[in-house]
Amino acid sequence: MMRVLRLATALAIGLAASAAAAQAPRARDLGVPFHGEPGPFNAITDVPGVEVGHSTIIRGDGALKRGEGPVRTGVTAILPRGKDSAVPVFGGWATANAAGEMTGTTWLEERGSFDGPVMITNTHSVGVVRDAAVKWLVDKKACCLFFTPVVAETWDGYLNDVDGFHVKPSHATEALASARSGRVTEGNVGGGTGMVCAGFKGGIGTSSRKVEIGGKSYTVGVLVQCNYGSRQLLRIGGAPVGQDLATSYLPCSDLPGAAPYKPARKCEPISRKPYEPEGSIIVVIATDAPLLPHQLKRVAKRPTQAIGRMGDISHNLSGDIFIAFSTANAEALNESAPGVQAISAISNSEITKIFEAAVDATEESIVNSMIAARTMTGRDGVTVYALPHDELRTILAKYGRTAKKQD
Repeated sequence: MMRVLRLATALAIGLAASAAAAQAPRARDLGVPFHGEPGPFNAITDVPGVEVGHSTIIRGDGALKRGEGPVRTGVTAILPRGKDSAVPVFGGWATANAAGEMTGTTWLEERGSFDGPVMITNTHSVGVVRDAAVKWLVDKKACCLFFTPVVAETWDGYLNDVDGFHVKPSHATEALASARSGRVTEGNVGGGTGMVCAGFKGGIGTSSRKVEIGGKSYTVGVLVQCNYGSRQLLRIGGAPVGQDLATSYLPCSDLPGAAPYKPARKCEPISRKPYEPEGSIIVVIATDAPLLPHQLKRVAKRPTQAIGRMGDISHNLSGDIFIAFSTANAEALNESAPGVQAISAISNSEITKIFEAAVDATEESIVNSMIAARTMTGRDGVTVYALPHDELRTILAKYGRTAKKQD
């Protein structure tokens, strides 16, 4: 009976969290100005076929006990063609600063394509998630001799027992099994559960843009795992938000002497400096526009422009790693098909439109991750505060940066 009650309670909490996430405001709702027209969900899943799933692990409180917790972590899965497809996608990858990991990129660079999915987790769980993804691919497909899945990471050790190895194969499988099209849950979910962005609570964010090329409509969608950035450098909508909030809502701990940065007394800020900027960001870019691998590599370089637009510079220990893929040319990428295959691609004279869409959607994804995230307390009583919505509105208005009309 108790097991049934616990399961029922967990289900109720999950449904409540899903409902809250569905109703939570996003950046545009707060008047943040953006360029470009989003798709219907303003998410990476606006690209037809793309599915996203999460597995979130939140357990325990108080002082860190390695292997026991507290646990604030998870896994996010992005399936380029959905769970039912065995067809690879053309792809390319790039990095602004490489203090991090994205597996599968050596074969991607050589081959120009990869077998989905793209998985994102914490730094010390890449291996277990990769192995689980290999098993999932082996169980789902019979086309290939081996698989080298794409698994990326950012470090969540300020809030999570990252050295406790709490992510298990079942969590990766859960993220894959839960992947769906439509609305994407953002903030403290999946791989983004324990992440910090510019000293505020970060996590998962997503956005999309519509593009017209050659009389046809295409979509560029982005998903980020945001765990990077200096507080003082943060700009949102062109306003110096980090400068105005440089000494407010700083991460703190109620267990003096135990936290990674030791406060002077109970719940004093962990650091009087703006929160340490040495973090990372993973950016996944999807499109249904027909692009070749070398073109997708060019697209994969563009998130750097969005990061710069928001004031950051890719610090020494930042793992800013990006991947872009196209869901077009499915017939040509069916590797069991013999002979010469016809491939379509947009002209390089039109590719700037894709670049622009990728930059715009990356910027909005980052802000969406911060807007959706909620204040979280994790290991050693460390609390990381959510970006305050009312103060953000006030700062945007102060600098004349509030959007006059949202899409």
